[in-house]
Amino acid sequence: MVELSNVVMQYGRQVLFLDAGLKVNPGEKVGLVGPNGAGKTTIFRLITGETRPDEGTVERPRRLTIGYFRQDFAEWRDASVLAETVAGAGEIAALGEELAVLEGRLEDVDAPDYDRVLERYGEVQARYQEGGGYDLESRARSILAGLGFSSTDAEGPVGALSGGWRMRVQLARILLARPEMLLLDEPTNYLDIESILWLEDWLREFPGALLMTCHDRDVMNRVVKKIVEIDGGRIRTYLGNYDAYERARVLDEAQREAEFERQQAMLEKELRFIERFKKQPSKASQVQSRAKKLEKIERVEAPRRMVERTYRFRRPERSGNDVLTLKGVGKGFGGRTVHGNVDLDVRRGERWAIMGENGAGKTTLLKLMAGVLKPDAGAVTVGASVSLGYYAQHQMEQLDGELTILEQLDAAFPQAGQASLRALAGAFGFSGDDVDKPIFVLSGGEKARLALAKMLYEAPNLLVLDEPTNHLDLTTKKALVEALRDWDGTLVFVSHDRGFLRALATRVVELGPSGPQVFLDDYDAYVAKSGREAPGLRAR
Repeated sequence: MVELSNVVMQYGRQVLFLDAGLKVNPGEKVGLVGPNGAGKTTIFRLITGETRPDEGTVERPRRLTIGYFRQDFAEWRDASVLAETVAGAGEIAALGEELAVLEGRLEDVDAPDYDRVLERYGEVQARYQEGGGYDLESRARSILAGLGFSSTDAEGPVGALSGGWRMRVQLARILLARPEMLLLDEPTNYLDIESILWLEDWLREFPGALLMTCHDRDVMNRVVKKIVEIDGGRIRTYLGNYDAYERARVLDEAQREAEFERQQAMLEKELRFIERFKKQPSKASQVQSRAKKLEKIERVEAPRRMVERTYRFRRPERSGNDVLTLKGVGKGFGGRTVHGNVDLDVRRGERWAIMGENGAGKTTLLKLMAGVLKPDAGAVTVGASVSLGYYAQHQMEQLDGELTILEQLDAAFPQAGQASLRALAGAFGFSGDDVDKPIFVLSGGEKARLALAKMLYEAPNLLVLDEPTNHLDLTTKKALVEALRDWDGTLVFVSHDRGFLRALATRVVELGPSGPQVFLDDYDAYVAKSGREAPGLRAR
């Protein structure tokens, strides 16, 4: 279906691809992985034709239909969510609009062009019906519901939505169009767990080809059957899901390392012989023969190792056993009750996952615990010797884009020395000259890491985290999970990442219409007992 062959691309001094190849067959589900800046977005643009390679070829059928979900999409019409979604169906949507115009013109039976309009109406209606136009709106509503929109939301204007919900509309448009090939760049970034699970099912049933990047390990494991890795200008393909890729990559790396070491040993041996006997006439022919042999040998490159990040959290002071107590807590907004009579006891060392459907009040509960909001009723009591760190998405927005990483940390902690701040930055993956990067050039994941670094500098012993893994890549998530596992403190968090939930939660609170339901066990036990992976899903 799509094939890249011998592709070479270079930006300035950076070689992005060197004799790279990639093939996506009809119906294949492929995951695209690699570090930031490796060229994943460039692959998408090569396939769509937005970018051309310096050398090599990109082959695709002339009439291939492609749906491309991208993070920088910003074109919005002044329309309802439903209308904007239906418009994504392309030709079928345009036929529907023409059909409505023609129906209006057919009301004037005395019009001189009535017969011509009637003939055109018949042609358009046939094409519209053949393309599934009459069930277009019902399919659009189904997709919007799967992505978390209520029927009321679907009728509302796109312009009233936040950026994250607008991205869901863009995704809905592309899914409704059902192109022959889907290119999805981080489609789960703005989705809750229920929508992610719905999208998983949709993509598994999708008959077309799929190429996607995704920071959700479970999605990659359940959807893709092939992984394409970009690293250091090279593209390598591995069969299987993400777990299979990780295992194969370890073996592949070990084999390349062994091959490199064998060749280095052989080269060293040959060079020692040449150096030893190059001045002896009796050995001249052998020296010359071996020298020519070395010139012809294709050198094995030193294998590149995937960088494994390691975060180091400062050891916090020990808190009392009773960390947070909520008694009869109630909170509402504009006459709507979000929480009523909530009782909860959080004790030292526990890791609580807060779960619930959209609108259940997960973020509101975290804000009440963190003291950002005051309850309308009841009390939130913070225990003895508790120092609290609160992370929310808006903290990324509060970073000063004009400052460098080091300047931002210095502004937050003016009493800390440069050595201490550089050590803090290094603990969160900003080493060397990275600390001099201005914040406006950072990726979403880098900004999230910087916000986490600021929060953790003073070593709190209670962390309240609202979606801490948003925008973090798989490598960074893994490092964060390992750091939190080893961290000696109490954790309360909201996350839509099942790997994060599975690794850290020792308690689960499910928020619902009848109040909080507590599961005094880990996430896997919660799934087993409730029969579902998220509150908004039916039990199996």
